[in-house]
Amino acid sequence: MLLHGILGILGQIGDVIRAASSHSLVPLVEGSGSAAGEPSFDPVQIIKFTLIFLGGMGALFGLGLAITAQKFAVKVDPKVAKVRNVLPGANCGACSFAGCQSYAEAVVAREDVPANLCAPGKETVAHQVAEITGKAAVIKEPEFARIMCQGGRSRAKERYKYEGVLDCRAAILAGGGDKACRYGCLGYGTCAKVCPFGAITMTDEGLPFVDITKCTGCRKCEAACPVKVIEVLPASKEVLVACHSKDKGVDTRKNCQVGCIACGMCEKVCPFEAVHVSGNLAKIDVSKCKVCGLCVSKCPTGAIKDYIPHRAKAQVMDNCIGCNICQKVCPVDAASGVLKQKHSIDQSKCIGCGICTEKCPVQAISGTFNATAVLEAAMAKKQKSGKAESSTAAA
Repeated sequence: MLLHGILGILGQIGDVIRAASSHSLVPLVEGSGSAAGEPSFDPVQIIKFTLIFLGGMGALFGLGLAITAQKFAVKVDPKVAKVRNVLPGANCGACSFAGCQSYAEAVVAREDVPANLCAPGKETVAHQVAEITGKAAVIKEPEFARIMCQGGRSRAKERYKYEGVLDCRAAILAGGGDKACRYGCLGYGTCAKVCPFGAITMTDEGLPFVDITKCTGCRKCEAACPVKVIEVLPASKEVLVACHSKDKGVDTRKNCQVGCIACGMCEKVCPFEAVHVSGNLAKIDVSKCKVCGLCVSKCPTGAIKDYIPHRAKAQVMDNCIGCNICQKVCPVDAASGVLKQKHSIDQSKCIGCGICTEKCPVQAISGTFNATAVLEAAMAKKQKSGKAESSTAAA
């Protein structure tokens, strides 16, 4: 039927051309009213047949395009639109895809793409995407941006006075930046400018501050930092060497008061072998670290930062079997007791490192501190602060 329609249109166009050729478009030779041999045309007929011809050709090409579009149309799974609607639309790239649309297409079409990659959406969006795609909603551990430098204006030296564009990427072009430590944060706020969630602000010391209640771990600040002092790490890893300097210890001391001098004290005291000094810099292996905080107290320059605001003291519960393991592993001799009898923890000595809790075979010691508690405490504080500000404004 379609072929007959096309042939019919072509036939009509042919009839128009033949009619035009045999009647109106052939010049007429008249003896009266014009010179002999002078051609005479009917302009109305010419316009009429031209419009008919163009209309026919337009209909023909339109029909061809419609057929082509129908034949080569790409089928879109309706689930893609549903997933796209539940995503926050930040297009931050934390999911490792170009944007929310790309992630929506991938999570629907590919089995290997999990439903929990949207960092800004967190658990809520993960469950919604899982429901739409039929995948498991495995909840990821939150990740935050960490500033691996503490050398602010009062603690780090400058090589010269920079007066250019207030952007770290511009400052680095001026001889590698104005900081005496070439590995240190330049402090011109590029990370704060690129953060799509307003999670980074600059302190009076010229260092970025990350609000973990807003940070989604999208890595935009990490990519924008020209000296690479920002790392996105799991929330549970709260003890970090906040320094990237690979200079020798004596040179680091000259440039910054809180730089790592590779003394090795942290490596010696770590009970989990999570700290290693290499290339004049101590580095904590986050896969081994138990955030006990022992290295923090031993670091002579304060280069190791502890993000845990308060460590819970260990307490022995009634199901203690008196195995003496806590007494053996306690680094500050806070645990004591008689074999096969309930032990005790000296609260004045306990530093809340959690090693005894980790080693107890019957989980009889409470007081373990975790990153979830840190996040919940921070959010509670933020909400409380917001309510207080609202009350003040209302008053």
